[in-house]
Amino acid sequence: MARIVCDVARPVIGICTALERARWGMWEQEAVLLSGSYVEAAQNGGALVVMLPPDGLLLEDPGQALDLIDGLMLAGGADIDPSMYGEEPHPETVETVPERDRFEIALVRAAIERDLPVLGICRGMQLINVAYGGSLLQHLPERFGHHEHLRVIGTFDGADHDVELLEGSLAAKAAGETHHATKSHHHQGVDRIGEGLQVSGHSCMDGLVEAIEMPGKRFVLGVQWHPEADEASSVVGALVEAAALGASERAQSTVV
Repeated sequence: MARIVCDVARPVIGICTALERARWGMWEQEAVLLSGSYVEAAQNGGALVVMLPPDGLLLEDPGQALDLIDGLMLAGGADIDPSMYGEEPHPETVETVPERDRFEIALVRAAIERDLPVLGICRGMQLINVAYGGSLLQHLPERFGHHEHLRVIGTFDGADHDVELLEGSLAAKAAGETHHATKSHHHQGVDRIGEGLQVSGHSCMDGLVEAIEMPGKRFVLGVQWHPEADEASSVVGALVEAAALGASERAQSTVV
């Protein structure tokens, strides 16, 4: 995707980070991490990116973080702790990070209440669903009998499959089409749908929920696939566009 050069202030997209043990140089420590593909996709869409690591002091009032941004992206990563949706962990649900879950749930609820544009990618879509009382399928092969949603661990090579998006939905508008080729890398998925959310996309392979959104809001979209890994995708750009529009409207409303 070609980089968009802006001659006006860029909209600010906050992207939530993972907490992982990582090695760089001579160091091996806990780190806040974010794949560069998320950052690059947002920047190519015309955004300025800030990283939002888990912060326990913001759980009660995430407003200080939300004041800094025009849109929120929930990135992929570790499985969500099943305690967040009232279930016991499946043997395949491992390496959960509850402090990240709690922070992102508080953040996304507050962002949606403000009507800030929100995009959840993979785990991020699942997080939106859980934040509104939904639940997850903890191991898809157990339900569907195949591993096609996670073919090779650690790569999107050969991970393409098609999804069908609801005509006229936000998902279809963001993707630019109703029959959409995607890249996936996940072993969990949406089960019970959260309150106020609407399913707007399914996998053509097996009917798994692939897109959810919240009608009545400016832009609340969750996609189970990884648009940041696809240079041809317009989904992240749609988030940036919605954030820019919202920022412009807020700026105009403050002009005396």
